Amino acid sequence: MTDPIGDMLTRIRNGIMSRKDKVEVPASNLRERVAELLRDEGYVDAVVRNGGGLGATLSITLRYGQDHRSAIQVLRRVSRPGQRRYVGRDDIPKVRSGLGLSILSTSRGVVTDRQARALGVGGELLCEVW
Repeated sequence: MTDPIGDMLTRIRNGIMSRKDKVEVPASNLRERVAELLRDEGYVDAVVRNGGGLGATLSITLRYGQDHRSAIQVLRRVSRPGQRRYVGRDDIPKVRSGLGLSILSTSRGVVTDRQARALGVGGELLCEVW
């Protein structure tokens, strides 16, 4: 697999389109951190790591509202293996005028756009969510 983050985002999008309650993805530290940020920001309900070693998976519980609409409207991969996108601390974009969320991989770890601005760091722009 050449793009593990893209694979995880696609599995989440497919789960939302088919109205699944949970999505299973192969586990890695980067995927787990991205899923935890989605949980902390209220886009998914829960993230649980199952098993250990090479067979570990992440169970991501998707969040739906009263009207059965997903909390995630758009989940888009920005930096891809064929075209990386790096942003400086002053160039971090605001998604939907601050209503959305960007996830960045920085020297301080995987953080949201608001956390990166507070830390004063830039990095690789992984994905955008709203």
